Formats: sequence, structure tokens, C-alpha cells
Amino acid sequence: MKRVTVAFYSCVLGLLGMGLRELMWGFEENRCSMTYMFEYPEYRRVQLPRRVANHYPGYGLYLYGEGAYAQETRGLKLSGAPVLFLPGNAGSYKQARSLGSVALRKAERMAGRIHLNVFTVDFREELVALYGGSLQRQTHFLHESIKAILRLYKNQPHPPRSVVLVGHSMGGVVARALFTLPRFDPTLVSLILTQASPHQAPVLALDADLLDFYSTVRRHWCGGTEELRNVTVLSVGGGHRDYQVRSGLTALPCPQGDPSKLSMVTTAVPRTWVSTDHLSIVWCKELVLATVRAFFDLIDPDTRQFTEDQQRRMAVLKHHFIRHPMRLLEEQHDTAVSLLSGPAEAWTEVNTLRLLYSAPKEPRVKYFLFALSGRRKAYSHFHCRSSSLEMSSWLYGCTQMNTSFCVQAIDLSWGTELLPAYKVVTVRLSNLSSVSHLVIAASNLAGNQFSVECEWLNLDSRTVSTPVPHVLSLGLTVSDVTLNSTGLLHTVWLENFHQVYQAFRITVMSQCKTAKDRLPSVYRLSVPWFREGFFTAASVPSVTEIAAMLHTSRPDNTSSVLLQLHTAPNCQYKVSVRTSFPKVLGQMLRYCGPTLPSYTAVGLLLACERQIDSLIRTGRPLAMSTAVGGAVQPHKVEIPVYLLQLLLRLSWFRDGWSALSLPLPDGLPVSTLDGAGGVDPAEDWSRLLGLVLHVLGAAVAFWGSALFRLTLRTLSLIMAPLHRPCLSRHCGVLHPWAQVLLILILGLLGQVTCGALAFSLAFLCYLYRVLRLLMTHRTLKHVLNLGPQQQKVDKRSSPVDEDGHVDEDGHVDEDGHVDEDGHAGTAKTNGGPLLTDLVLQEVTDDLELHLSLSALLTLPLVLIMPSMIHWARSLRYAIQLQPDPCWPLTLPLLTSTILLINCSCVTFRRSKLLGLVPLLLPPICVAMATFTLLHLYRVTPLLCVALMLLLLCSHV
Repeated sequence: MKRVTVAFYSCVLGLLGMGLRELMWGFEENRCSMTYMFEYPEYRRVQLPRRVANHYPGYGLYLYGEGAYAQETRGLKLSGAPVLFLPGNAGSYKQARSLGSVALRKAERMAGRIHLNVFTVDFREELVALYGGSLQRQTHFLHESIKAILRLYKNQPHPPRSVVLVGHSMGGVVARALFTLPRFDPTLVSLILTQASPHQAPVLALDADLLDFYSTVRRHWCGGTEELRNVTVLSVGGGHRDYQVRSGLTALPCPQGDPSKLSMVTTAVPRTWVSTDHLSIVWCKELVLATVRAFFDLIDPDTRQFTEDQQRRMAVLKHHFIRHPMRLLEEQHDTAVSLLSGPAEAWTEVNTLRLLYSAPKEPRVKYFLFALSGRRKAYSHFHCRSSSLEMSSWLYGCTQMNTSFCVQAIDLSWGTELLPAYKVVTVRLSNLSSVSHLVIAASNLAGNQFSVECEWLNLDSRTVSTPVPHVLSLGLTVSDVTLNSTGLLHTVWLENFHQVYQAFRITVMSQCKTAKDRLPSVYRLSVPWFREGFFTAASVPSVTEIAAMLHTSRPDNTSSVLLQLHTAPNCQYKVSVRTSFPKVLGQMLRYCGPTLPSYTAVGLLLACERQIDSLIRTGRPLAMSTAVGGAVQPHKVEIPVYLLQLLLRLSWFRDGWSALSLPLPDGLPVSTLDGAGGVDPAEDWSRLLGLVLHVLGAAVAFWGSALFRLTLRTLSLIMAPLHRPCLSRHCGVLHPWAQVLLILILGLLGQVTCGALAFSLAFLCYLYRVLRLLMTHRTLKHVLNLGPQQQKVDKRSSPVDEDGHVDEDGHVDEDGHVDEDGHAGTAKTNGGPLLTDLVLQEVTDDLELHLSLSALLTLPLVLIMPSMIHWARSLRYAIQLQPDPCWPLTLPLLTSTILLINCSCVTFRRSKLLGLVPLLLPPICVAMATFTLLHLYRVTPLLCVALMLLLLCSHV
């Protein structure tokens, strides 16, 4: 049976490892270009008022500079447009160097002395993603920093009225929290750009302060006030490479229809098209260039400050981050333009359905005419693409013809979209009622070679649909689509592909009849409800694999995901879709991985319940490995959770639940856009997912406890030479008065410094008790193994005389009870063996019980560790941690940990309350799986309840 258990958990561990591999390494290589500084970077500290400096010790405000610019700004006499960079969790203020350096290089090529002044804030690299107590303090300091920046420009003829904020990670959340301050003037910030910022919810909700902060920000921004509508916010997620903050969390929670809020993923940003990890999004050259270009286009050339026109801001951001038309933003949408006629041979009318043209090396004026007469009924669209990436107009709608050439036309090039390999434009013929001909300008006056490909098409005939395989098909079933047309543009709708737990491997195979040079094919996966699409360029012919995964689930009944193929002419394409089981596991861990601590706690509690049940029935607890091995008990957890969710659908039960002020159950974050609540009851996968997470949590508990036991045994071997051998199960116990004194001392220490520090010391005391039991267990086994040689023992070498009493050092008496020094053992007289199996059995039972309890205590220790790390890093500024999220639970944790040191199987067997433990621990597990999935800080209080219950059993 043990081998079966190990084999089962080995398989689960393999699946967990497969999912982790896909989560952390199962993506494209980092294709970001590094940004470099051409001169040595300098950070000039900005002096803040003494009141601010004293109130926020360790925080600082700096101005970034290089070379001559750093020397010019030594006196902080500034004339540029202010930009303030906010670092994120454990982020450094020096991360602003990429943005600042690129902005300086850009300013060198700008006319009119237009430039940016890049400031950066030092938040002491605080762990604000794990400890929410500093977020409010950072927000207030940011307010003071903005006022200090604007004061630097008070002597300028056109001083700035606002500051542009660039926030990385939690810095973006702090930037939005700025507007919740009662004394903050909203006009001080008109634009916020966030990079990989978890706006929807914290990645790990380890304390209530963090969630309260998020709730305050969400309520304020979802209110939809007029002052917030005037603030433009752009949020950019890093894509699948960022496994720390999944891009679904970067979507801005804002009222529907708010045009001033934009959310997207870097893979969908024009001229970027790469996925970034959580750190590289700050220095990724492709994204930094798009950001700096947008900032300079936002500057008003008259005032040399950022524009206050919101429509202008939105136009610039959409130009650089959503759809780049390959046109300069300053160019106007001319209603009518006059075309250069040129010689007669420069104009060619195309009567075929397709145009393939390659410009020669010699400069030449060239226009192609496409008559719309006779095409409007047969075709719905006209599609063109060009390998020329020059910023110019190239598609016109002719409104006035003069025999063989066009005289007057309207510019249709604003519909151009830039793709990784070329630019494309598609126009709907029904919108061109006033146009008689379409004109392609293919002149190469500079002698640059390029190619142009155009065709008439009926978009409906080029669109096919295919249902994707079921997520549980494990890649055994395939959905195939063969594109019979040999045109330039095709669309494949992937039906039923709209949930984040789905993951597919799409294979696109291209075959061509003739071998010649062609433009590469571009495959675009587009998501209608979120800007998270990505592009893949492939040579022709080729076999290309695309990993198709979503960052957000479909929020309503909108259309499914579509695959757009920009194909080579005269080639055939076949698309195959199959489920990728490893990537499904990766998606599951990406979205539900933060819930594993809750399910691990469930596994350990169920193991403890099995031990207590065995202690009641047989008088001995199960071995820890056996108890944890049987922790997969979904009938005790998942079925009650499911029944509770069914009951909550009933209005009367829901009203009673609310009347009791009970929190709403946490749902798995796989079915909603905001990832902040609820599971769609219609999804069978959600129920299965809870079962899978239950098994994964049990596997983590099983292998984690095995590693924990191995670590403790290693430590006991190291510590054994430092301790005198002991043959008593009472080794390491504390006197009752010592326990009380220790609780008082540690409680006072937690009050003065940090509650997590006090509990950590209490945990070490408990760990010492376990280590002493391990050393005693090893000594007893060693002595018993030598039993045949020790049946006759010399009185001078034995601690027990011939009557079975204690020697002068006093270790064991005749009955095996505790002597004055606190040791105990068993002995037999008349020359019998000194140690029996009974002693070893008692020590083994106590050891297995304490191993389970120490593993259970490890979970709250891990969950509160971030607050202690934050306290340690801030020790030079303050001794006491304020606020301390652990303090309300410090005394219960200290009391249960210290008093459970002396517990044993004997005391448990004598308890009158022991029978309640197997009855009460499963409801605690149900509460754990119901209320802690999105609120990890609730794990510790529920574990405190279980520990206090065990403490009562050991003393009552």
C-alpha cells in the first residue's frame, strides 16, 4: 500500500513539475532588445521639505541625468516636461534609467528644445506586493513628490500643471491610489502609464491591509466621476513570459464605456510584438521606444509641456499602442488630395483579381488603378499589403478621373495596420459609394525596392469555423481546417475557445506549387474582448506551431477567438488544432497556483485528523507519511463546498448568509475577466479543477512533509554531538512556569517589534523539541540493536543499579517515570534488558504527532514571513512594525505553539475532548477551501482554531 501511495504521489508530482515547467519556461525566448546608456547615469536627489523627509525616512526623490544634461540640471533649473517613474515590489528607483536614457537620445534629435525631465522615487525596495502596510505611506509620499516636482518649475514661463506617472508593478497601483487621497488635486496628474501592474487584485493576498487598499482604489475608480474620466490611464501587461503578474490582472477595472482607459498586452503593441517578463518590461527597448515616442507626441510645441487635451492624448496612445497606420501623427486626415499625374506610362489599370508588383531599383513613378464598377456585387473588400515600411500614403479612393489617370482622390491609408513583416490595409467596398477607382501609389522615387500585393476578396468566403477539441482530450483529437483558397487573407474562427484554462497547439502547414521568393506569412491570434493578440511570422513553405492560450476569459457571449492568416499567394494552408495537456497544466497553475497553500493546509489538517482518529481507535497515531498519504479525501471537502455553492443560489439561503455577515465564498479565478470572484456553475471544468487542486495540494503536503522530515533528521544528526544522549520521551519539554514566562516574553517582543518575529522564535522552540525527540528515537533504536550484547551490563557503566534505581546522575527510576532532572525511561531488574520496545513505541508515537504539528505550524510561518522580512529591512528606520498584520494572531499562535511543546500521545489519550477533533477538523478544511482561495491571510486564523482545539485536547 505504501508503494502505491508513493507511486501515486510521484505521478502527481510529475504533473505538477510539468505544469511548473510550462509556467516558467514554456514560452518563447526573450526577444526584447536591451536599452543601453551612452553616458554614465546620475541620480540627482531632490530636496524635500523637512517635514516630509522626517515623516518618510528612507524615501527619496531623484532626477535622472547623463553627461552634459546631468551637469546642466545640477541646480535643478528645469524646463522640460516632467515624468515620474514609480518602482514596484522590491523595485529600485534606478530602474528609471532605461526610460530616461532613451528620452535623452530622442530629445537630441528634436527641434525646439523639447525634452523630458525624468524623475524617480525611492521606496526603499519595499515588498509591497506581499505586505500592504506600506502602500498608503507610499501613496502619501507620492503626493508630496508631485508637489515638490511642480515647485521646481515655478519660475518657467510655461510651468507644467501636471506630471505624467509611469508605474511598474505595484507602482502602477500606487499611482491610481493617489486619487483616493482626500486632499489630492486630480488635475496634478493627467496621464498614468502602468507596466505589469496587478490592477484587478493582488497576486497573493497575504494580509487584510493589502485587500483593503485594493478595495478602496477599486471603489473610487469604478465610481465613474467626471474628474477620473479626464485622467487617461494606459495599462500594459507583459504576456505569458511574466509568470509573476499574469496579464489578466493588468486589465483596468473601470466603468463600461470609459474611453480614457486602455488595457493591452505587449504582444499586441505595434512595433513591439514581444512578450516580456516582469522585470524586462521596464527595459525592453521595443516597448520603451513606443512609450517615449508617445510622450514626445503628447508635448505641445508651444508650451513644451504635455497637452491638456484629452482627445489628443487618446489619439496619440491609440496611434502608438493599438493601431499604427504607418503615418505621422501630425498629418491630417485630408478629405481630398491631388495626385501627381506623371507620364501616361506611370498609370496602369489592373483588370485581374490580383496584383503582384515588385518595384525596380531605378526610381520610378507608378500608380495602379482598380475599377470598382462590376466588383461591388461580387466582392466585399479590397485587401493590399506592402513590404515598404515608409511613413507615407499609398492607398487612395479616386473621386475624379481624367481619362486614364486620377485627378482627385481621398486618402484611405489611415486604415493601414502595421504587421511584423509588412503593412496591410483592408477597405470595405460598401463604404466607398463616392469612389470610382482605387489607386495604389507604388512609386519608388528614392530607389528603394519593395513589393505590393493586392486582391479583391469576399471576406465571408475566406472565413471558416472549426470547434476546438475538448480540454480533456489530452491532444488525442485534432480539428483540421484546409484553406482551399490561395488568396492573401484568411480567417479561422476557433469556436468554444474562450476560457483561460484552455490551451492549444496550433500547427499551420504551408505548401506551394512553385519555389520562389515570397513575403513571409503572418499569423495573428486575435481576442475580441481584450487586446491580448499576438503575431507569428513564418517563411513559406514551412510548418509553424503556435501556442494558443488566453489571459482573460470571455466576459459575455461575444464571439470566440479568431486566427487571422496573412498568407502567400498560390499556396495552400492547413491548420490543425489540438489540446496541449502540459500547457493546460501551466494555465491552471498560472491562475490557480496561488490557491495551493490553502489546499496544502487542507491536506495537512486531514492528515492530522487521520492521526487523531487512529489514536482514538488503536491508541497509537498513524505515521506522518501514512497520514499525509491518505489526505486525498474529496468527499470531506469538495462535496460540502459544492453543496454550499448550490445553496447560495437560493435567495432565502443567500439572505440568511448575508444576515449572519458571513463572507462570500471564494471562487477559482478561471471564469471571470477580473479574476476576482466566482466560478460559472455551468462549467463542469470548475468542479473538476477543484478536485485537481485538492489532489495537487495533498501532493505538496506529502512531498513537502517528506522533505521537512528529511531536513529535521539531518539537523538532528548535526546537533546530536552537542547534546547528551537521552533515553526519555520527555526530552525537550519545558516546565509549566517556563512556558508561561516564554509566552509573556515573546508576546512583549511581538508587541514591541514584530509579531512574526515572536512567532518565529516560538516555532524554533517547538522545532527544538522535535529535534530532541529525533535524537532520542535514534539513540533508543541504536541501544535496542545492541540489545543482545548488553543483556549483562556492568554496574559501573549502567545508570541503573541491580535493583533498577537511578544512579547518581539520575536518569530513570524503577517505574520509568520522570526523575528530578526531567528524564525518564524504563528499566527492568534481575538482569533483564534495560530498555524495552515500549519506550521506543512511546517516543515514536510522540515523534509522529509532533512532526505533523510542526508541519502544520510551518504554514503560518511561511505566510507571515513577508511582514518579518519587511520589518527587518526597515529596522534602521523603526523598531516597531506599523501596521502589523500578524499582531492579532500573535498571542493565539504563541500560546498554542509553546503549550503544545509538552503534549504527548498519553495526554491526548486522557483528554475528554479528543473525540471532537475528528468531527471538527473536516469543517475547518471545508472553511479553508471556501474562504481562503482568494484571501490567503485567512489560512492562519483557521489554523489557529485547529491548533487551539488540539491544545485543549492536550490539557483537558
